[in-house]
Amino acid sequence: MVKHRVLSGIRATGRLHLGNYFGAVKGMLALQNDPDYETLYMVADVHTLTTPYTIEELRKNRREVILDYLAAGLDPKKSILFQQAEVNEHIELAFYFSSVVTIAKMQHLPTFKDKVKQYPEHATMALLNYPILMAADILVYKASLVPVGIDQEPHLEVAREIARRMNQDYGTDFPEPKRFATKGEYIPSLTGEGKMSKSVEGSYINLTDDLETIRKKIRSVPTATTAGGEMPVGVKTLFAFLNLVDPGLVEKFQKTYDAGTLKFVELKDHVAEAISKELQPFQQKRKELEEDTAYVDRVIAEGAEKARAIAQKTVKEVREKMGLLS
Repeated sequence: MVKHRVLSGIRATGRLHLGNYFGAVKGMLALQNDPDYETLYMVADVHTLTTPYTIEELRKNRREVILDYLAAGLDPKKSILFQQAEVNEHIELAFYFSSVVTIAKMQHLPTFKDKVKQYPEHATMALLNYPILMAADILVYKASLVPVGIDQEPHLEVAREIARRMNQDYGTDFPEPKRFATKGEYIPSLTGEGKMSKSVEGSYINLTDDLETIRKKIRSVPTATTAGGEMPVGVKTLFAFLNLVDPGLVEKFQKTYDAGTLKFVELKDHVAEAISKELQPFQQKRKELEEDTAYVDRVIAEGAEKARAIAQKTVKEVREKMGLLS
């Protein structure tokens, strides 16, 4: 049986938050444990360079994401866990891919325009080339499936276009990667606007937050003065969280909301406690991993070696096809 190869990655911008956990890691776990899939899970540390960052934070966060992956249940015996910067072939292949993509194409991507608005003083070539590097991340492993949110679809379309162009012009055999939707892929922000994001202050819950911190953050979610009628965005957010961490009580709280008798502080505190309970096994495992530095070092080194073995083969093929090897 031919396995489907899957690649997914999370940027090294800090410890994982609840949105990463339910929106990405839960899906990663399901794929890892499915015999139909071969899974590679990356720390996208090179992508972190596309927006402002501090060197010390990046050094720290590269390892933090690996710790979070392991604590959440990703298994280096079942999946290849690696840091992007440890596999230079990503960067090399991205340059080869850049020869078949126009500047105009990159400039017109909505994600590029959004980032330029967010960081007007940091509109670099690295930011412009972000989708090309993402295409290289995927295609260097010839992955056919990428479990990402719908907001990444424009980038995946770039990857498909690059695959088609490389196959047409140079006779390569790249697959055209498809978005692979996993349950709970969109986790709303605590602010009531958009999705939970590390780049938006006050929008996220860290996986390492204790109960009191979680309770404080959940209580900050904007709600209405009274229950009943059209549900405000903040209340929808609370129900979305409840559905993820304690779905059996959604109907009960929904009925009290419809009846106009729901006390929002009770809903908020229940959601906070349910989130904390969900995260306790993760937090315990993470503490154990933080103390076992030798094991984590070994996971990082072995993951890079396994990823590199696949990537080197692909890059060698591309160099041969493009005339860069005799």
